[in-house]
Amino acid sequence: MLLSLSNVPRDYAWGSHTLLAELEGRAPSAEPEAEVWFGDHPGDPADVAGDGTLDAVTGGTLPYLLKLLAAASPLSIQVHPTVEQARAGWERETGLSLDDPERNYRDANHKPELIVALSERFESLSGLRPVAETLRLLEIVGSSADPLRARLSGDGDVLRDAIGWLLSGEAQGDVDVIAAAVGQASETESGEWADALRAVAGIADAYPGDPGVVVALLMNHVVLSRGEGVFLKAGLLHAYISGLGVEIMAASDNVLRGGLTPKRIDVPELLSILDTTPGAVPVLRPSTGGAITEYPVGVPDFALRRVTLAGEPLTMPVRGPAMVLATAGDTAVSGADAVSRAVPVGHAVLATEDESSLTLSGTGEVFIATPGSLPEERERARHADEAS
Repeated sequence: MLLSLSNVPRDYAWGSHTLLAELEGRAPSAEPEAEVWFGDHPGDPADVAGDGTLDAVTGGTLPYLLKLLAAASPLSIQVHPTVEQARAGWERETGLSLDDPERNYRDANHKPELIVALSERFESLSGLRPVAETLRLLEIVGSSADPLRARLSGDGDVLRDAIGWLLSGEAQGDVDVIAAAVGQASETESGEWADALRAVAGIADAYPGDPGVVVALLMNHVVLSRGEGVFLKAGLLHAYISGLGVEIMAASDNVLRGGLTPKRIDVPELLSILDTTPGAVPVLRPSTGGAITEYPVGVPDFALRRVTLAGEPLTMPVRGPAMVLATAGDTAVSGADAVSRAVPVGHAVLATEDESSLTLSGTGEVFIATPGSLPEERERARHADEAS
């Protein structure tokens, strides 16, 4: 069975007035449009054409949440827990209501996620940069960064120590001085750090006085082109800066924040789940020789494929429940009954578990989301995650 899905964009302050509107070929919106959710998450289940909301159909069993994301300004710096950490945190907070501002864990699940760029340029901060490289960057910032440089030059887990110091409140004077110096350096630097400094200076303009500005200085500045993606595993510090993308994640709302937000930051809990292993986060490239791009992520909750259509129908096996999201052109999908169903750009179709293959037709681009594995395989993977 195929179900046509839509949803109203969520109007978070960091959203764009134009990106989703341009994607769908309509006038700019009066309010910011940040995310469109296609899933059965109780926070905002998708609308089913003529039949209520998707959670009433699925019972809230979808293992993934698919989104369109449109960022005009930076999102919060954040990190997500492993399954084991989420279950332990959920258990500790049993006595707190779900809307309690002191609660960190909204459910007992992990939240790995994948973002694929739809705009020609999508900027993000993904993971922590190797310390030696950050020390080279700080040379451009100058002596104003000496307090941070000193902390990064010590022994032990210097990145965890530096982030804890920056977020503690004790470093506010240094944060302000470093942020101002980054702004000045960004105006003159034209070498290898020009893009990163410009990005952090823009973040400082958007969030003046926020210690997350200097946390951002420790992170990899990653720029994606259309069709490129990054996978963000548990424990990886990240933030999206600007652009339009397709995002898919495990069905969870567990977020620990590390700056660039007016919301609560629980520094000890953040540091307890943060993976401070530095290094570049691999960019997943689109296929250059075929219609289908796979984005291998190796998690049990979801898999994502990008399909470009040039007029010839394409039949693909799927493991349901599968979702087809249209992002360009004029496309349609049919299942076992061979009845073609149009998928307008910015809308999706859900194929229930009884559908074993889908036929795509038309010209344009769609993304196909599926579970990463069968339910019993997902449970085995979670046990393995806990044991590792």
